[in-house]
Amino acid sequence: MEDADLEEIRRRKMAELQQHKMQQDMAEEQAQQVDAQRQAIMRKIMTPEARDRLATVKMAYPETADMVEDQLIRLASSGRLKGMVTDDMLRQILRQMTPQRRDITIERK
Repeated sequence: MEDADLEEIRRRKMAELQQHKMQQDMAEEQAQQVDAQRQAIMRKIMTPEARDRLATVKMAYPETADMVEDQLIRLASSGRLKGMVTDDMLRQILRQMTPQRRDITIERK
């Protein structure tokens, strides 16, 4: 009797693990599809130089790069983006999105 109960518990646990794995795989696949769509949109609306600059920014500041991508996608989908985003335009957007730095100097008396 105990062997049957133990086997039933093992079977349930294995089914639960398989279902969890399938859900993880589906979520990962969905995330990859979203990323591929974002990259396709970026290729359509940005020049190669601007894409390179954004990739560089993404390595150092991933949150900032994601915010810029989101903003550009919103502008493109609403039709407010006229033409391709050039490197100069991207630099201007990055300057606007990054906070101004304060220089702090300490004077000793």
